[in-house]
Amino acid sequence: MDRSLGDGGMALLVELGVTFDGYGAGWAEAAWTPRALACNPAGIVQGGVYAVVHDAAMNFATNSALARGDRCATLDVQYQTIRATATDDALRVRGAVTRATKQVAYLESEIRTTDGDLVSKATATFILRRREPEQS
Repeated sequence: MDRSLGDGGMALLVELGVTFDGYGAGWAEAAWTPRALACNPAGIVQGGVYAVVHDAAMNFATNSALARGDRCATLDVQYQTIRATATDDALRVRGAVTRATKQVAYLESEIRTTDGDLVSKATATFILRRREPEQS
């Protein structure tokens, strides 16, 4: 998982200004300073970009909770934008697994200002593809 720190393995995240800087079993965190690519012509972060960032954070969180060789995929994401942010605002992102079963994981994600004000929140459902145990 350490190799996914930084851009999370996705070049798009670098272009948007996201840098993953921490993770543990079932959670992941990132710094996000939105770049112009993430914003509309007025310099405000475009709503759909929040979905990309939330999905990436929750994907990283899910993978941090899985055993080596297990995989996950997003089934659905719902998000709300609470307040607008703009180019060069300093933000923090945190994704976390709230429950994982054999085949499904439930997650949540928040984007906050560095002062702790909520910017956007999300929930998601991921399908888990667990590696089959080896037969002896």
